[in-house]
Amino acid sequence: MSPPLAPTGWSRWLVPPAALSVHLSIGQAYAWSVFKPPLESALGLSGTQSALPFQLGIVMLGLSAAFGGTLVERNGPRWAMTVSLCCFSSGFLLAALGAATEQYWLIVLGYGFVGGIGLGIGYISPVSTLIKWFPDRPGMATGIAIMGFGGGALIASPWSAQMLESFGADPSGIALAFLVHGLTYAVFMSLGVLLVRVPRPDSRPNPSAPSPIEGVQVSARNAVRTPQFWCLWVVLCMNVTAGIGILEKAAPMITDFFADTDTPVSVSAAAGFVALLSAANMAGRIGWSSTSDLIGRKNIYRLYLGVGALMYLLIVQFGDSSKPLFIVCALVILSFYGGGFATIPAYLKDLFGTYQVGAIHGRLLTAWSTAGVLGPLIVNWVADSQEEAGKHGSGLYGLSLTIMIGLLVVGFVANELVRPVHTRHHIPAPREAADDDTVRDQQSA
Repeated sequence: MSPPLAPTGWSRWLVPPAALSVHLSIGQAYAWSVFKPPLESALGLSGTQSALPFQLGIVMLGLSAAFGGTLVERNGPRWAMTVSLCCFSSGFLLAALGAATEQYWLIVLGYGFVGGIGLGIGYISPVSTLIKWFPDRPGMATGIAIMGFGGGALIASPWSAQMLESFGADPSGIALAFLVHGLTYAVFMSLGVLLVRVPRPDSRPNPSAPSPIEGVQVSARNAVRTPQFWCLWVVLCMNVTAGIGILEKAAPMITDFFADTDTPVSVSAAAGFVALLSAANMAGRIGWSSTSDLIGRKNIYRLYLGVGALMYLLIVQFGDSSKPLFIVCALVILSFYGGGFATIPAYLKDLFGTYQVGAIHGRLLTAWSTAGVLGPLIVNWVADSQEEAGKHGSGLYGLSLTIMIGLLVVGFVANELVRPVHTRHHIPAPREAADDDTVRDQQSA
């Protein structure tokens, strides 16, 4: 299924809304926590069990993006968005069946496995197309779309909570909520499928910008053989691990930090803090990625990793003595977390070109799957061990936050090691390849 070529005069600004319709939908994954308490109560699950669909979904996101990236490049964004729509919506429908029949394995299979494939394919579906439409501002373009993934929970969380309140938190009510999600997202994502267009091969979306087919071009197969790819893998993994370390445990963390002070944090205030973090995550995706178009990708990651380490250091040293300081530092860290996701496609484009940037991006997202396990594991395991040792309050997190500083330093060093890709990894330019074919034809004749 190839998307139609854009007709003459087609506005490239119609493409970001197509991408947003997909990313705002699959961004519901960040709102899974709304379903955890009802599922635990209705099906008698533990907290670990109720987290399984989300964890499997994130793992499948990385794996499907890695293995499906080449197919996305080959078949185009319309095919990818259609696959994402079918898998993501079907995942909700299977989960609805599982809730209605009280078969939890169906919820895990549907939301986690099938829906997770939709997450991964949908996440990378517009990246290559956006970069080709916006060769002059690739950071801004990918930031607009990926902002939707970070902001999807801002819509899905209150919407899901309202449905559970209206339908009930019993198995039938949860099943109905899943069903409504699946059908609604199918309709909304269809807008992106119908709207998306690719630029004509001979078009120049911005005549003053370099042609997207000029310059360095590296295939996905060659990219994974370069040190640059693995340096960026480490950069993304470290940045995401550090961000998700706060995001995953935000509410209990701020509560624990100020539990022994004169101004403890209430449950409602902790929930407000989580909402602020989501907003910072979303704002960072468009704000910092757009800034990278001005100051360069390497410099923006110096900011993410270097200043991020400083923010963690301030929390470790002074976080429990100043609530505003703790909140500001956490917001900055989460804005860097979101910005890192949105900037990495443009960084890949700078290094490897646009030829198979979507496929390369998909392979790089295995760093996200790794960080999705590593970040929560570090914070939770350290907090549990510190609690067993008799510590409480901010003492539960000092060691884990110090580990995050070390990880960000590792990412900073990896970013400094990034250099232009060696010419042996480049593919021939289209004209050079054509000339080579002509020479071979003449010789054989």
